[in-house]
Amino acid sequence: MEESKVVKNSEEVKMWVEVILPLAAPKAYTYSVPYMLQDDAKIGCRAEVVFGKNKKYAGIIKCFVSQPAFPTKDIISLIDQEPVVYQQQLDLWKWMSDYYMCREGEVMNAALPTHLKLSSESIIVLNEEYGDDFSGLSDEEFIIAEALLVKKELRLSEVQQISNLLHVYPLIRKLTEKSVCFVYESLDDHYKPKKEKFVLINPEVDNDEQLNKLLDNMHRAPKQQELLLSFLHFRKTLGEVKQSELLKKAGATPAQLKSLIDKQVLHVEEKSVDRLTQLAKTSNVNFSLSPAQQKALEEIDSILQKKNICLLHGVTGSGKTLLYMKQIEKIIRENSQVLYLLPEITLTTQIIRKLQQSFGGHIAIYHSKFSNRERVEIWDKVKKGTVNVVVGARSALFLPFKNLKLVIIDEEQDSSFKQQDPAPRYNARDTAIFYASLFKARVILGSATPSVESYYNSKTGKFGLVNLDERYGGALLPEIDIIDLKTVAQSKKGKVMLSPQLLAAMEETLRNKKQIILFQNRRGYSPLLICGTCGYIPRCVHCDVSLTLHKSSNKLHCHYCGQVYSRLVQCPECDSTNWLERNFGTEKVEEELLQAFPKARTARMDVDSMRGKYAHDELIKLFEEHKIDILAGTQMVVKGLDFENVMLIGILDADGLLSFADFRVNERGFQLMEQVSGRAGRKEGTGKVYIQAARTNHPVLTWVKEHDYARFYENEIKERDQFYYPPFSRILKITLKHKRKEIVTEASLSLARILEKTFKNISGPAEPPVSRIRNQFLMDIILKLPPDNQKLIAQKAVIKNCIDLVKTDKRFSGINIVPDVDPY
Repeated sequence: MEESKVVKNSEEVKMWVEVILPLAAPKAYTYSVPYMLQDDAKIGCRAEVVFGKNKKYAGIIKCFVSQPAFPTKDIISLIDQEPVVYQQQLDLWKWMSDYYMCREGEVMNAALPTHLKLSSESIIVLNEEYGDDFSGLSDEEFIIAEALLVKKELRLSEVQQISNLLHVYPLIRKLTEKSVCFVYESLDDHYKPKKEKFVLINPEVDNDEQLNKLLDNMHRAPKQQELLLSFLHFRKTLGEVKQSELLKKAGATPAQLKSLIDKQVLHVEEKSVDRLTQLAKTSNVNFSLSPAQQKALEEIDSILQKKNICLLHGVTGSGKTLLYMKQIEKIIRENSQVLYLLPEITLTTQIIRKLQQSFGGHIAIYHSKFSNRERVEIWDKVKKGTVNVVVGARSALFLPFKNLKLVIIDEEQDSSFKQQDPAPRYNARDTAIFYASLFKARVILGSATPSVESYYNSKTGKFGLVNLDERYGGALLPEIDIIDLKTVAQSKKGKVMLSPQLLAAMEETLRNKKQIILFQNRRGYSPLLICGTCGYIPRCVHCDVSLTLHKSSNKLHCHYCGQVYSRLVQCPECDSTNWLERNFGTEKVEEELLQAFPKARTARMDVDSMRGKYAHDELIKLFEEHKIDILAGTQMVVKGLDFENVMLIGILDADGLLSFADFRVNERGFQLMEQVSGRAGRKEGTGKVYIQAARTNHPVLTWVKEHDYARFYENEIKERDQFYYPPFSRILKITLKHKRKEIVTEASLSLARILEKTFKNISGPAEPPVSRIRNQFLMDIILKLPPDNQKLIAQKAVIKNCIDLVKTDKRFSGINIVPDVDPY
């Protein structure tokens, strides 16, 4: 309540605030504000507070409140003079915590860059009165005491390094009990601005007469004369002159520069600089739209005057990005802000280049590949409104926009928009729509294969709908052939990787100097290794899942917990060395390509090969410049990429895409195959797509072959209605986790019995397909809830109470119960 901020000039009158802590705490906590801080306390600022006995955190002030009926701790200090988040972000955090059944602190933890989230670190300080006689200490204690004698204080991380112990608290406790040291908590801001040294000229000599005189007098010091001339040239061309660049370009030494500084001709100043390259702000949208695009643009404008959300359903290669750019141009002219969300970091590469060519420094990028310090700087620019357009993956929606007017969500159907672990387990598309509503901003959803929910919302009038049915530049949709793997002669056991038809088409494509993309939705070399004698399959000791062979490391990898194992020589069950490889991943595809086409330039794009910060960008540039002939990859190659020279696509294992136990299996399969098919023939000629499958009579393959989204949707929506799946319901999955199987089974049965008293549409408890991950046994309960928001809010409250009731049982106190809203 804002009126509680008004205080009298008295030490006795206090102010109280609620503070969100970056923890999975059940609520925001109330703190009192000391009188000397009350004038500076603002909603959205970080405050240093103690939580628990002595742990310090940087929490966010959520709101001002009346005096509580319980004693409160004081805020220690205010970290910020101005808020780091606005009210809209706090409202977003609250909505996410309610809708996705998590804590506001968990949302805060996901939202803020690391360097804005401060928590204390224990500092060990030497007790000077103890002296330097450490003869009574153990060897481990002696080492730490000696280090303290030298450094006077040590951080917890330094104690771990010195002692080589993972758990150092017992050691520190012994030292404090013996009065060798004290422990206190320190809250440090790890963000430091990047500093650069700039060379400037003394104003007294900065005129033609003085400069000419100086240069004439330097005939005996030609190197200094050359350095000064270089400085004057760079100042004229660059404006500001960095010391490092001046010395490098002028071929000078620091000693020569020091001589000019000593003569008071030049001087050096240290300034804070951006870690990110700054481009000039421009507005240069100099492309023309096709008649179909122009019509679609006008329809979008018309719809957004009446509705807040418009779905742009445009076939692959129809030029949806150009329509987005026209919309962005209008928002930049208004000096407002745009959020442009993409599901994959890989997609940002090409789109950023297009946007920067047109809008320059108006554009900022935000995703997980940036360093923590870079993210803080982007955060600050967005908050101040100095950046108009932010392009990024799902985390970009947490940025503190000041004047958001448009949200573009490209490839809106993509499952990558859904955060799995940890909390908040949010869908970035749905969350961004709510975020836009806080600013009364408009939303454009774009896709060639919209999600069933979004298309349903457009058909029922909740969203506007614009169709763009033809490819840009008159290009034709690719022809699709289905290759029946059952009829392909298999020369060896295991799945066929490259059928004769596909191999022949690849040879012809390479002869014509065109490019090829091969899609396989598995990474690694061989996803399944099996003993040919007894059938033993190597499995992860921490997870109930088979291990994947990676040939690059020659090791077995668990793709769930990340554990890596040495490759087995002998079978531990029968001592056989007869190992068979079943199925194949992108690594094996790459090896096969190198053997089949040794002269072709081949590359692989998957999580394992894209390690560096700029790895995606570099590979895509190479492919664009036709320095790569064949690109094999996982879903990274499927969506949104635009390559003019690609004429052939191979989908190597369609059966694998259509075999998941998931109500969305047909939707996901159709989307992936249609999207990857759309990479072919985008500029000239008709592209060709080969889909390899054993189940050739699957209806999804027919719809993909005919590029028939309408028939796919009609079939899918009938089945969803019949079985009460979204959009006719909301799915809530509750996962229970514990290291003991009998406890998680018993707890899940207990929770199910309680839930059955209120809910009818409940499935389980049942083991998920992977029933143990990181030594935790899992059980799932699935509920189908009504889509009505008011009913949903009430039912979620009941579910929370049911979960809390189960946790009151002492037997289940250590169990982890995770609700996941809209999990699929």
